Amino acid sequence: MLYDVIIIGNGPAGLTAAIYGMRAGLKTLVLSDNPMSGGQIATTYEVDNYPGLPKIGGMELGDKFEEHAKALGAEFRQASVSSIEDHGDTKVVVTDKENLETKTVVISIGADHSKLGVPGEKELTGMGVSYCATCDGAFFRNRVVAVVGGGDVALEDAIFLSRFASKVYLIHRRDAFRGAMVLQEQVKANEKIEIIYDTVVDEVVGKDAVECLRLSNKKTGEQCELPVNGVFMAVGTKPNVVGIQGLPEQDEKGYLVAGEDCATSIPGIYAAGDVRTKQLRQVITAAADGANAITSIEKYLNGQK
Repeated sequence: MLYDVIIIGNGPAGLTAAIYGMRAGLKTLVLSDNPMSGGQIATTYEVDNYPGLPKIGGMELGDKFEEHAKALGAEFRQASVSSIEDHGDTKVVVTDKENLETKTVVISIGADHSKLGVPGEKELTGMGVSYCATCDGAFFRNRVVAVVGGGDVALEDAIFLSRFASKVYLIHRRDAFRGAMVLQEQVKANEKIEIIYDTVVDEVVGKDAVECLRLSNKKTGEQCELPVNGVFMAVGTKPNVVGIQGLPEQDEKGYLVAGEDCATSIPGIYAAGDVRTKQLRQVITAAADGANAITSIEKYLNGQK
């Protein structure tokens, strides 16, 4: 069977691509090794920045995306993709179950936040541990939070959170930040932000929510507990590209190089959502990518005929 488009990934970008693909009359298949749709939002307790659906549960929002795509007739299969073969006008998506032929491919496999890997981090994710300040910052209005990291994202997160929180601790394992100097100056001038240098988080502590952080100073060895209501991990992200062969051009961090039209270095293969090079990685921008990818595919297919 020859598909018009195979979408790899069932997060907001992939599911939106499925919706737009079906509306465009394309024979559409969604592949994912995860039976639960939604990508990262499925593990988010509450999403408060998707227009028209304030305070919706992340799993519920992912389900709504999937229900919409299925109602239009999109086909779904659970499979792990190992490679994408480019045969010109057709592509072959190789999975652990079968090889599938298609005219075009949308890669929407997302990205994952780098983890500290300390005790309590995984257990309290969504209960005070967050990886997205712009997603969750408003939940911590007039509360005490910490940001862990030293790059641009950590500095930006600390500044952003200072709009809501009563106090922001910025914890960095070195004695100097890696982020842009203009951001460093803004952080240091912000009365709500307190910088803790040369320090690492040993444990996130809490029963039903984050209560405090156990910290160690790398230079002195001194240990302490820091009471906080939330902690934002800003130690980087990584695209979910490991284990897939035949991918288009990637940047130095592994993200697929693609612009707003989602076109990659290989004609007929498109990148949508967090896996592509972009400024902002949010549900709304992922959904926009899914729509743009299908629009580009329609133009590509029309050019073939």
